Amino acid sequence: MTAATNPLDRPAALHAGDHVLNVRAVRKHFPIKDGVLQRVAGHVRAVDGVSFDVPRGSTVGLVGESGCGKSTLGRVIAGLLDPTDGGVFFGMPAAERARLDALLQVPPEARSEAQAAELGDIDQQFRIDRLDKHRRRHYRRNCQVVFQDAFASLNPRQLVRDIVGRPLKAFGEASGSALTERVVELLEQVGLGRQHLYRYPHQFSGGQRQRISIARALALDPEFMVLDEPTSSLDVSVQAQILNLLHELQRERGLTYLFISHDLNVVRHMSDEVVVMYLGRIAESARSTAIFETPRHPYTEALLAANPDETDREPIRLSGSVPDPARPPQGCRFHTRCPVATPRCGWEVDDLVRIAGESEGALDGLKGVERRDPFDAKLVFDTSRQATATARSMQRDRLPDALAQAVRRVERLDDTVAVSLQSVDEPPLVEVAPGHRTNCVLHHDEL
Repeated sequence: MTAATNPLDRPAALHAGDHVLNVRAVRKHFPIKDGVLQRVAGHVRAVDGVSFDVPRGSTVGLVGESGCGKSTLGRVIAGLLDPTDGGVFFGMPAAERARLDALLQVPPEARSEAQAAELGDIDQQFRIDRLDKHRRRHYRRNCQVVFQDAFASLNPRQLVRDIVGRPLKAFGEASGSALTERVVELLEQVGLGRQHLYRYPHQFSGGQRQRISIARALALDPEFMVLDEPTSSLDVSVQAQILNLLHELQRERGLTYLFISHDLNVVRHMSDEVVVMYLGRIAESARSTAIFETPRHPYTEALLAANPDETDREPIRLSGSVPDPARPPQGCRFHTRCPVATPRCGWEVDDLVRIAGESEGALDGLKGVERRDPFDAKLVFDTSRQATATARSMQRDRLPDALAQAVRRVERLDDTVAVSLQSVDEPPLVEVAPGHRTNCVLHHDEL
């Protein structure tokens, strides 16, 4: 059995409340540097305003295509990256969580000094990147990570005894023969044994290396684990063994998981709740059964239809490729690929230019774009003839229906083309059924 943790090493705040974790408006932007002086020319918006809760003792699945920001978010939650904005709150009691949500509803410029001070106090107590040294150490102990590539996350020059025992040594939990026995206990819990103590990572199979990673993560008896695609590089039969092991450990230890994956079959098997991400934002979140039985966002439906095991679903083909996260689309970020997009989804000047550019001769001689905003601009050409050709390619009868209805003006003025489209805000994530949230405007209309 694993030795009991000293109660003094676990503050009461870390056990309070019905949620282990609360993510609030988290953003993580990476700078794009250009030129000899490496000036910042823009930002990649890997995570761009994500909020959700992780109930205690449950598994929350984080799913989406490669590049949607889910692994970056996992690293922010684990404390491996600091957020650009927003915060991750750990072990926050229900009363403080309700107060935090109320304070965050007030715009920063409208907060009173008392409200700002109260928000700062909550941050100091529960926001992981604002904790003092002592409480930060507690969070490090109670949040552990299992990475996708077990071989890369294990030191190839260390024995298994040293790899699994390192957290115990770092926190002064054990040493000498006591450390060895603790490591043996941990290895036995994940299906390995004493005979594996003095071997190196390269002497194990992929599944065995992942078991070693799990044993290391369990060493300090954490409350919460971030599982970043822990089975994606394993054979199907080995995947099942690792998933069953994780289920068993959760049941025995009362663990809480954030399970990151792009495999919907695995997410369905593991998760109590599912958060679907697209291009840095949440597209939909709900209980697992609701996501798989009654999805309320076209992107979720497309993901489910792409699953080979979902033979009863009508296939959905997505057009185009994932947009650049350095400049995500306006309005609904999925509208450029959505098969059921509407005029209110956020069509902008770039969409009109992109589709017009598919016509032969359109955009020839384009030398500049004068923008008033993403929905209103002037295209400047070398000659009026080139401007005329582009204006013709932007006529309503040559555009997809949803985009055509969003166009307000296409007017040629000598060597320029003035274009404007219906201006919209990014749709908020709203509750369309109890515990079921989506940012799709199609389902907003049902409210």
